Amino acid sequence: MRRAAARLARLGTRAASADPAALKALRPPLRQMRREIDRVLHEAEGRLALPLAGADAMRKPLHCDWAWRPEIWRGPVSPPGLAAAETRSGFGSQATVFHDCAQSELTLRQIRNRRDSDLAPFGLRIDVFRFDGSFLSLVIDLPEAAVQGLGLRHVIRMDSVVETEKPLEIFARLNIRHGPNTEQIVRELPLGAAEVAVEFDLAYTRMNEKRVERAWVDLIFEGPEMNQIVLRDVTFTRRPRAQL
Repeated sequence: MRRAAARLARLGTRAASADPAALKALRPPLRQMRREIDRVLHEAEGRLALPLAGADAMRKPLHCDWAWRPEIWRGPVSPPGLAAAETRSGFGSQATVFHDCAQSELTLRQIRNRRDSDLAPFGLRIDVFRFDGSFLSLVIDLPEAAVQGLGLRHVIRMDSVVETEKPLEIFARLNIRHGPNTEQIVRELPLGAAEVAVEFDLAYTRMNEKRVERAWVDLIFEGPEMNQIVLRDVTFTRRPRAQL
């Protein structure tokens, strides 16, 4: 690259006094080189303008002691899509699709976020065609760090950026396994809002702090038939509740 740049610099210096026949011979390859340089610059500038894969930039509340963006929205997963997804199909290592359709007409695909406002490098697009089932959910397993030191004083928050073709009811259900029991808190995502946040205050549960084993969140889509759902970003944070 440096040698090519040095050669071009020398040609530029000599161009004013060069023989016209030599300049005529140089013009076609130089024009081809310029096209290739412009193509590479266009691709590089476009990609560098995107959120970087693996980036963890996210909005965090004050006194946050844990924050996490699942892998679907953080980096490429393999395979990047599922067609006619069956129930209990895994998508990456942290998410699973559940439904009760007799015949699945459901597809999932990881997409690259390209908007200036996007913090997450990737998004998830769910296309639903005919839907003869009664429920559709995406289960996200929270990592072990989410439950380390988890107590009744904590508030868990989920932030999401959601787009839908048609209005759709979406619910988030936090599940916390402690011993033989599971605590559940359900929150509805506000209809029509692109960027939404819901909070789960553990003070209102009967969770046994000493026996917490694992946690997961169900994203439940009500009546998703003939709709496209794009989850541009999903993040989770944890903070201690303010003490009065």
